[in-house]
Amino acid sequence: MKRIENICCIGAGYVGGPTMSVIAYKCPHIQVNVVDINQQKINLWNDTDLNNLPVFEPGLQEIIAETRDRNLFFSTEVDKAIDQADMIFISVNTPTKTYGKGKGQAADLKFIELCARDIARVATSDKIVVEKSTLPVRTAQTLQSILHNTGNDIHFEILSNPEFLAEGTAIDDLLQADRVLIGGNETPTGQKAKNLLSEIYENWIPKERILQTNLWSSELSKLVANAFLAQRVSSINAISALCEKTEANVDEVAKAVGLDSRIGPKFLKASVGFGGSCFQKDILNLVYISRSLGLNEVADYWEQVIIMNDYQKSRFANTIISEMFNTVSGKQIVLYGWAFKKDTNDTRESPAIYVADALLEEQAELVIYDPKVPAQAIFRDLDALGTRTPEENRRLVRVSEDPLEITEGAHAIALLTEWDEFRSYDWKTIHSKMQKPAFVFDGRRLLIDLKLEEMGFTYYKIGES
Repeated sequence: MKRIENICCIGAGYVGGPTMSVIAYKCPHIQVNVVDINQQKINLWNDTDLNNLPVFEPGLQEIIAETRDRNLFFSTEVDKAIDQADMIFISVNTPTKTYGKGKGQAADLKFIELCARDIARVATSDKIVVEKSTLPVRTAQTLQSILHNTGNDIHFEILSNPEFLAEGTAIDDLLQADRVLIGGNETPTGQKAKNLLSEIYENWIPKERILQTNLWSSELSKLVANAFLAQRVSSINAISALCEKTEANVDEVAKAVGLDSRIGPKFLKASVGFGGSCFQKDILNLVYISRSLGLNEVADYWEQVIIMNDYQKSRFANTIISEMFNTVSGKQIVLYGWAFKKDTNDTRESPAIYVADALLEEQAELVIYDPKVPAQAIFRDLDALGTRTPEENRRLVRVSEDPLEITEGAHAIALLTEWDEFRSYDWKTIHSKMQKPAFVFDGRRLLIDLKLEEMGFTYYKIGES
């Protein structure tokens, strides 16, 4: 195996785009080709206006400006990129199955298999194939079975290199990674392949932070890491409900608990619930794997993390309804935030979607503002629920680009994403525009120190009575 000079990444999404951009940035001697069959997405990656990139991440525009058309290229020429590459990253979507066996829990691997078959069909030289998507344990076995039975005497070495990115900080997470995990076969050629991938990361990551394991440990570690993080969020959210009933303050409890060095302070921030593409999907995957192996108690344990997260979202929506005199029918409620967290335009599994759905079921009239999520994405998310027709969603929901105008005549504001700009608004003026009593429901505990009660608001914050 020769030194890596040409990389192909199949999939130009939230993982593939930023990851390959940073590799190109730190490895100018390597040509990086990011390919995707979605022409519209590729057009956005190539747009001269960097504000139109399909992924919003702080720092990404600057890296794209320096690397694109130098040694980073985006195209739909999948076959050409595969053929030229020494190393191929697979970074396609692995959604939860919506059909058949494992529906609602297992990962749908059809896109992974299609990638493997494309590689097997096109490749004319030996390749290192790297799993970058989040995958169930032993997916590498499927890839090996497809690639090693092509009958054309080409050698494929399979590696697992899971991502540990947090959206909103993905570029920093890539540039200053806590660890890079590389799993591969424990054979001479497998070790060589792991070393070649390690050499790429060693251009900017200290070697002691690069951990090599077998394939199965690497695949499982990604699921377990996300499960542990989600578990912490659900744990503190469970305590937030208890705090509201006992006059405790969830932030004070979290600080006291987090000062224990065995526990630590991270991921102990109470909120309306976690979202994003990974946490729920990966836990459901872990639940499915455990049940399929007869480990029902293990499956039940991890499934409770999801149950708690769903409870937190419904609890927040029910609080809005009960506090507003048990009816929101015909009342205008402003939703501040639609992305699942700040500093990203990703809305997958965002708590806002489910809170909005619950309020619409009670015939509320919603007006929504998010600084990075366009109207078409918001309506796409609501339509995907199938609760109402697209026409009903557009009749009951308005999306605005003016966060202050939409408070005119509003009965309540629900804060669902922790965008920093929300703190800077003129809340006294907002109060003057709203119906009285003017309610603010803070699902992120973002506005606590603004003393909204003194301005006249009826202010509810998660985790505090």
